Amino acid sequence: MFCLPTHKLKKIVDLFLSKSNLEMKKALLAVLWILIVFFGYKLINSVYEPIQFNKVKNARYTDVIKNLKDIGNAQVAHKSVHGVYAENFDGLVSFIDTAQYVIVEKRDSSYLEYDRTYRIDMLREVQIVDTLGYVSVKDSLYGDSDHYKYMMRVPVKGIDTTFTMKADIIDKNGYQVPVFEVSVSKDLVLHDQNPYLLDQEKATISVDGVNGPTIILGSLSEVSTNGNWPTIYDAGIQN
Repeated sequence: MFCLPTHKLKKIVDLFLSKSNLEMKKALLAVLWILIVFFGYKLINSVYEPIQFNKVKNARYTDVIKNLKDIGNAQVAHKSVHGVYAENFDGLVSFIDTAQYVIVEKRDSSYLEYDRTYRIDMLREVQIVDTLGYVSVKDSLYGDSDHYKYMMRVPVKGIDTTFTMKADIIDKNGYQVPVFEVSVSKDLVLHDQNPYLLDQEKATISVDGVNGPTIILGSLSEVSTNGNWPTIYDAGIQN
């Protein structure tokens, strides 16, 4: 029976263990590098993704608010001519296509009129309104642009829908007052963004943010033609 000397056997065992340890160290090192890369990516993404989210959000909000302001201007014109707001977009677009503003000139005047009570001529003051002409609502608001025909579309790629618009008449201190509201959900505007960041955005309560889960112009409960966004978006549209 063949038998290795003890010292040679020990050398073989030590060599085997050293090779096993080396392979194990290589495997552990590879795992550590994978973990380092993974957590590094997570760390970078945790900073980068909110920045990208805000960039997309601000760009889309600006486009959405531009359309909402166009709708609001058309509704104000509709009320100035008809006394109420349009209930739907078909009626609003038809109004823009056909309606005209009346151009008037108001001037003060006076005349003498015999007063039977005092039996003398007394001075009466009146305001005279002269009609000077008419101007198209379309030309006044939009010039040569036909954007008003598409302003009801939510301007976000990947979705095909319109804003929600309602009009009503409410009682305010005994007066019947026309109101309107146009809105779109943030879920639609940011439909393809990170769900966690979207939930945070919908819960926004801030003076420099669009508060709540919806972008809204006007109100059905208050007499208002304002939107729920900060003025920074108005400045961006004007520029």
